[in-house]
Amino acid sequence: MTTLSRTRLLPLVMATCAMAVATMSAQADIVMDWNAKADAIAADKQLGPSPHGRNLALLHTAIFEAVNAVQGRYAPYRLSLVTEPDASDEAAAAKAGHDILVALYPDQKESLNAMLVRMLAGLDESIAKTKGIELGKRAASGMLAERKDDGSDAPENYRPHTAPGSYVPTTIPLYSNIGRMKPWVMTSGAQFRPSPPPALTSETWTRDYNEIRELGARNSTVRTPEQTSIGRFWVLAGARSYNPILRQVAMAKDMDLLDCARLYALTAMAGSDAQIAVFEAKYTYGFWRPITAIRNGDLGGNPATPRDGGWLPLSDTPLHPEYPCAHCITSSAVATVLTLLVGNEVGELSLTSVTAPGVVRKWTRLSDYADEAVSARIYAGFHYRFSGEVGQAMGRQIGELTVRTQLRPRLPSVEAAR
Repeated sequence: MTTLSRTRLLPLVMATCAMAVATMSAQADIVMDWNAKADAIAADKQLGPSPHGRNLALLHTAIFEAVNAVQGRYAPYRLSLVTEPDASDEAAAAKAGHDILVALYPDQKESLNAMLVRMLAGLDESIAKTKGIELGKRAASGMLAERKDDGSDAPENYRPHTAPGSYVPTTIPLYSNIGRMKPWVMTSGAQFRPSPPPALTSETWTRDYNEIRELGARNSTVRTPEQTSIGRFWVLAGARSYNPILRQVAMAKDMDLLDCARLYALTAMAGSDAQIAVFEAKYTYGFWRPITAIRNGDLGGNPATPRDGGWLPLSDTPLHPEYPCAHCITSSAVATVLTLLVGNEVGELSLTSVTAPGVVRKWTRLSDYADEAVSARIYAGFHYRFSGEVGQAMGRQIGELTVRTQLRPRLPSVEAAR
């Protein structure tokens, strides 16, 4: 090939490569766009972290099953779909995501239909497109059937602890039934249940009680302005505190449609199981929050834990038991999945929060992102340090289990190797 020929060919090669990358990004956008739509619906409906996490896992496992049935590079999650190598994986992903969200949020059908039409509009009319749509439909219906009786709609039946005739606050705590829900990966909600919280006379309790009493107080004189900002920032909880991170990771790694679908499915399953595990433990132990403990510091038989009858946390305490830390387990589970898939250092990650307008938090390591969630709960006055550390450890176990056992790469067959 002459120098002139190479000179003329180079722009064509570069353009072709750019088109290939653009196509991969556009395909992966189907996964990310359905994820963003699910987040928007959940925000509008003020859906809590646990039900939203369950719905995301349902959405992303269905999308993964549909796309994987076309490409076949990974073991399926639960479905035994007939392999459709001639089907359009984009159409399959679009239809699977649509059908799951319509089933979950039937009042959103009109906007979801319009979104599906836009996704499919860029695909040529073909047998592949028709097959892909049908495949996506089967994947969605299969996953809906798989999770039909998972306990997510079990009636709330929390029984307040009281004595006959004694007043207790009348707001019922949240998510008392989540720990009994069918897990995605774990064998049960109790699989990673931790040991009980420390005794009220222990060194650990004394240390962490006094740390949060000083650092987490609304009128704290030792918490720095940055720590106050972090505490308020991380009042943002659940999937909206990690889905933007997933998008940045997927884009930084230029993932194709299937790998993006797998990334979202694994993190969604780990995130949902983290919620199941933490609420199983929370309602097993029923441990008191700092606002309760510090206002009753004289009841624990520990002279080193002074009572402060007017103590308030920086932000309003979530309505469920303290131990372990839910935010910590979820952030850790998601960060562990991502680290095992792409590594700890993935370039700069950033996140904004509706609970701290104008603040942008940035990290270059996933471990730093997860660690900040633990510190933030102390600054906010929500969780003792031991609770955050225990939650982190549980999250790592769940993340490791998820990646080790789910959606594993398929080994090449003997015939394919010949």
